[in-house]
Amino acid sequence: MWSVGYNNDGSLLASASGDGTIRLWDSTSRSPIGEPLRGHDGAVRSVAFSPDGRRLVSGSADRTIRLWNVADRQQIGTPLVGHTDIVRSVAFSPDGHRIVSASRDKTVRLWNADDGTAIAGPLTGHVEPVSSAAFDRTGERIVSASDDRSFRIWTSYPDAPVGMALTGHSGPVRSVALSTDGRRVASGGDDRTVRVWDADSGKQIGRPSMATPMQSTRWHSAQTGTASPQAPAPATKPCASGTLTQGN
Repeated sequence: MWSVGYNNDGSLLASASGDGTIRLWDSTSRSPIGEPLRGHDGAVRSVAFSPDGRRLVSGSADRTIRLWNVADRQQIGTPLVGHTDIVRSVAFSPDGHRIVSASRDKTVRLWNADDGTAIAGPLTGHVEPVSSAAFDRTGERIVSASDDRSFRIWTSYPDAPVGMALTGHSGPVRSVALSTDGRRVASGGDDRTVRVWDADSGKQIGRPSMATPMQSTRWHSAQTGTASPQAPAPATKPCASGTLTQGN
């Protein structure tokens, strides 16, 4: 299993699998809902619900992005095509009208979530595969993390990076998250550190926090200037019996 994502009210969980399928789960009963969503020709690497919970977006090793109707579990339209390598991360904008994707092809792309068309050209600047990308709370900026040990902050309109790449990690950066006010960025990577940065100056704030290698980082709601790896407790995962299991 490559990725999991909850809808906004926490009632549904989507899981992305290496067998090319996506499953929807009832988070209370921890049981699968209906048959798996099929369509990808490669491992599904990332899934995310739209803010209203009606749609699901998925990114795959088959280099495509697909949209799904959650209610009937059917694919919406045709695949979104443009990346030339594995799609490692997908996310909706806060208003649900755009999608950002990150790929092993070293680019970040923006898509119209309503008609599936690409918005302008790819965002380029990273020199190694991009591991994740996400919008800030306003939808005006995007932050991306890369195996090139840097992360970048981009404006979503127009397609140009804001400032220079922010560096400091000694290994691939796996995840980044902008604080709600947009003033700080938290980053986590394979160097076992979580770092906090000033989003405007690009300077690191304080000393890095030590952690295990991580795939996801998030801000606490209090946003006191610290951030942590995202590790749900207890962790939730599907098992071969067709039910969800939970454990630390």
